[in-house]
Amino acid sequence: MFAIEARDLVKVYSGNVVALNGVDLRVEEGASHAILGPNGAGKTTFIRIITTQIKPTSGSAKVFGYDVTSQAASVRRLIGYVPQEMSLWTDLTGYENMLIYSKIYGLEPGSRRKVIEELLELMELTDASRRLVKTYSGGMIRRLEIAIALMSRPRLLILDEPTIGLDPRARMMVWEKLLAYKKESNTTIFFATHYMDEADRYADRVTLIDKGKIVAEGAPRELKASLGSDKVIIKVQGNTNEARAYLLDNGYSVETNGNGELIVAAKNPAHVLPRVIEGLYSRGVAVLEARAVEATLDDVFIKLTGRRISEDEHGRVREVLSTRRAIRRGS
Repeated sequence: MFAIEARDLVKVYSGNVVALNGVDLRVEEGASHAILGPNGAGKTTFIRIITTQIKPTSGSAKVFGYDVTSQAASVRRLIGYVPQEMSLWTDLTGYENMLIYSKIYGLEPGSRRKVIEELLELMELTDASRRLVKTYSGGMIRRLEIAIALMSRPRLLILDEPTIGLDPRARMMVWEKLLAYKKESNTTIFFATHYMDEADRYADRVTLIDKGKIVAEGAPRELKASLGSDKVIIKVQGNTNEARAYLLDNGYSVETNGNGELIVAAKNPAHVLPRVIEGLYSRGVAVLEARAVEATLDDVFIKLTGRRISEDEHGRVREVLSTRRAIRRGS
């Protein structure tokens, strides 16, 4: 049985805006599966359908065999959900937020305190649990939201941009806690992100989506291997023409990036790099900087769509952080 199974899923909003256009996606039970794409690709729409918030225009979606439209109540009993938007009361303490949600989720009165304390400890929030949420850092807020989503011991945990706007240390801590819980409970994790490194590092499988359509799917290593090579990036002094001529004469594939650097495709960049530097120096070309770079999921996306996943990342992060700060201020 699949944790998630979507077949020919279509969602068209008013104004004939197509958010999903025939999506077929399956998530193995017990896996960590990422859906990766730029802002507006359809990630959040897919998640809102899976979490029974909106209905598809056509097609079907199931969670552990239950249809998200006709058996929505059964689906909701099996999932935990952490949305992009802040889902906490900032003028209450962390403990008070968890207590309210424990009642919403229908936890037995006799077990509420034990469950809350265990999850606060798991997320390293015990010491902060009596503080108002408005005093929490972004990473603490996200860990509290995840703790709440885990209250019902879900078989499937769904996260929409779980670490957007967090600093690298906070992002790492969030994922350490998520993976520790997954290992302990065998919970399936499905998450949307536009952080390439996050999908690469923490997902067993990745689905790349663009403009409502799936463009590729596979294990991160498989997707990157489909490019056929990693690359060497070289910055030379002065005009790049002589360097480019040398590289082309020696059979290398060469491109130029926006910084004026030469990008050389290489199946074994660690082996190619010293040979290229030596050859360029022999032609009188001064190499200012050279580095070997492993192919990324963004490279895969560029190859398939002609654009970057990360091109709108900074604007999206600013938008989310601004919204969250306003909520914390009570605006």
